[in-house]
Amino acid sequence: MKKSARIIAMLFLCLAALGCGAGEKNDEKLVIGLMPDVDSVPFIVAKEKGFFAEEGVNAELIQFKSAQERDSALQSGNIDGAVSDLLAVCFAKDGGFDTAAIAATEGNYCLVAKNAANMENLAGDVAISKNTIIEYALDSILAKENMDGRGINKVIVPQIPVRLQMLQTGQIEAALLPEPMASVAVGEGATNVADAKTLGINPGVIMATKKAAAEKKAALTAMLRAYNKAADYLNNTPQDEYIDMVTEKSAFPPAARQTLNLPQYRHAELPPKEEVTSVVKWLKGKDLIKNTYDYDDIVVNVLD
Repeated sequence: MKKSARIIAMLFLCLAALGCGAGEKNDEKLVIGLMPDVDSVPFIVAKEKGFFAEEGVNAELIQFKSAQERDSALQSGNIDGAVSDLLAVCFAKDGGFDTAAIAATEGNYCLVAKNAANMENLAGDVAISKNTIIEYALDSILAKENMDGRGINKVIVPQIPVRLQMLQTGQIEAALLPEPMASVAVGEGATNVADAKTLGINPGVIMATKKAAAEKKAALTAMLRAYNKAADYLNNTPQDEYIDMVTEKSAFPPAARQTLNLPQYRHAELPPKEEVTSVVKWLKGKDLIKNTYDYDDIVVNVLD
């Protein structure tokens, strides 16, 4: 009898040990802000396919249409983190609100034109959101193509869906759009004259408040494990099996169902130092931030 009791006790200990691994339940809620771009897709898949639940993450996802709306929610404490970019991290830190980049993302930012066939004959109005990753991407593209200030007039249109609509209806000649909005425009006859990723520009990140990084580190680490599972799922699953769910849940326009071109998603890793340096230099050059920041000021490692 005593031997049976010992065996049962050992079985309970083994089960308890198994429960303390990657899928340990975390009761702290993580509220994550998403944007209508491909960087947000792994989060949607992680939620809908149960990967957050498998990792014990209580994750709530909130959609935003503009960087300003997202950043306001972050600074008001309504969200713990977001699909974002290095510029937003620097802006928040310079304004006294401590945030950090915890992983790089895969998104692309494309310069899409209605009539221009290439960069050489691009001129006129280009719709962007001011002082954001969008303007940084445009300036970086123009610099790499040796077209700084050559006949380009920036028109400020903060909301991404409105920017796309203005291009579609001919109210604007060109726009800087994230994927998949850029592919939607190209599918309707516009031309992708240049894109950030091809030119080695990739400042997109997953951002978290420093408060969340300190107090909810275990939950953020588990969230990134779920993100990695979603990346593997997306990389190895035929698009037909998830396209309807992604289009519906991501606030993409219906046309994205035919044009969606997802990147090859990597597992979560820290942003490269050269991208952080480039972003800080651009912001300082435009007098958008007061202070200069090093890599460790901007990036926090919660991957371990």
